Amino acid sequence: MKRDGYEYPIYFEPGSPPQLLDSENKLNNEYSWNHSFVSIWGSHHDPNDGILWDISPNNIGNLNTDYKDLTVSSLKTKFKPIKGGDRSNGYKINPYTKKPYTKQIVPRGDYTRVIAEFWADGPDSETPPGHWFTILNYVSYHQLFERRFEGTNEIIDPVEWDVKAYFLLGGAMHDAAIAAWGLKGYYDYIRPISAIRFMSSKGQSSDPKLPGYNPLGIKLVDNLIELVKKGDPLSGKNGENIGKIKVYSWRGHNFINDPKKDYAGVGWILAENWFPYQRPTFVTPNFSGYVSGHSTYSRAAAEVLTLLTGNAFFPGGMGEFIAKKNKFLVFEKGPTQDIKIQWATYRDASNQCSLSRIWGGIHPPVDDLPGRVIGEKIGINAYNYGKKYFLK
Repeated sequence: MKRDGYEYPIYFEPGSPPQLLDSENKLNNEYSWNHSFVSIWGSHHDPNDGILWDISPNNIGNLNTDYKDLTVSSLKTKFKPIKGGDRSNGYKINPYTKKPYTKQIVPRGDYTRVIAEFWADGPDSETPPGHWFTILNYVSYHQLFERRFEGTNEIIDPVEWDVKAYFLLGGAMHDAAIAAWGLKGYYDYIRPISAIRFMSSKGQSSDPKLPGYNPLGIKLVDNLIELVKKGDPLSGKNGENIGKIKVYSWRGHNFINDPKKDYAGVGWILAENWFPYQRPTFVTPNFSGYVSGHSTYSRAAAEVLTLLTGNAFFPGGMGEFIAKKNKFLVFEKGPTQDIKIQWATYRDASNQCSLSRIWGGIHPPVDDLPGRVIGEKIGINAYNYGKKYFLK
């Protein structure tokens, strides 16, 4: 596909993401919904808001993954726009133990912050595809795992297993990178920090009778995206902020003096100061968002691990990582208690990774789901192509 006279190699073309303007040169409601969604999910990062979730596979996971229709209407059926999370229902029993998964009730604000950090994989990390190699290692050396190629053949030598597994996963990760970054280059799509701040700088487009109306302004949402009024603590010393947009979201790094002692919390801030839940040295990636690389890599890896092991589930029916109290988070204090990140299946881990990028302020839903669809195709194709090298 060509853009600006340059040929972009495009694979698994998902179609264009919603642009700022619709066919009538007005603010595109799909564009506004997607990026406002990210600001709204930033309001979930308060561990002391009294909201508790069961984050075990008893309650989270087993999402219906039929992504045939990727309109905004269908996106809304996959997510819980205000409360957060997806619409999965978990599993009634662990298929290995034949018993229900143990519930894990924790503050929502700890869970969202922990998974945003766990899956961030920015500079000085193993990177998003590398993260899945650490998961592969976790599986390969789990005490309940048997190294049977596709789960049915005889147990093979650990070195042989590692060579085959790394080869297959590595091939899929390379293909995922080519597909995702080809689309990123061609569509050159905006990140939430730019979209949210731009729309808010224009005002609001919800009601022409209200102050600050502009057709390109952000849509107002009660208790989450509102106008600054006279007497508001954000109005400014001389009322200079009256009529501006404010959002109820994570308050950002200006509220953190000592990361070992402070956490920013959630509250009303001027939208022009909205910040992703990321390290202050890595605010947002310096390349386009559509499609999500994390979603593409993760779903491709999940498909490879499912085919390679011959089982959709982690060994023993659950994979787990523990984020220690007040030690795991990097740029603010937390979590307030030990948090066990748990997944029943490889797809559950992949889906959690995708959601973490929304909570992290990096991707809107429209970046996410097409990446999952593409990653699924890549993972299956790459695995079936790569395993031919092992078959006699």
